[in-house]
Amino acid sequence: MRDDGRVSGYEFTAPLWLWPGEGSWYFVTVPEDISDEITDLTEGRRRGFGSVRVAVAVGGSSWQTSVFPTKDGTYILPLKKQIRHAENLTEGTPVETVLHLIDF
Repeated sequence: MRDDGRVSGYEFTAPLWLWPGEGSWYFVTVPEDISDEITDLTEGRRRGFGSVRVAVAVGGSSWQTSVFPTKDGTYILPLKKQIRHAENLTEGTPVETVLHLIDF
């Protein structure tokens, strides 16, 4: 928490996984407790598809993207090819992630 009571960021580690549908989309699942807090903080202010804008850091890479809600109540974070290659991440690799909400 920041001094003003707002969340400054979240840190978590979760495995990289491949979306089972078409394409080669890779994701990290945001843990349930963090997802619950994001849902509470962003209620009524989410973007298309329920997405939430975030700033992310993994290893030496940082970028802005969105997390997307899932049917089970968590959020998923996409990791594009450029990041996966720069950080040498493959399916199943634990990804140490720092996530900051944008606009909140």
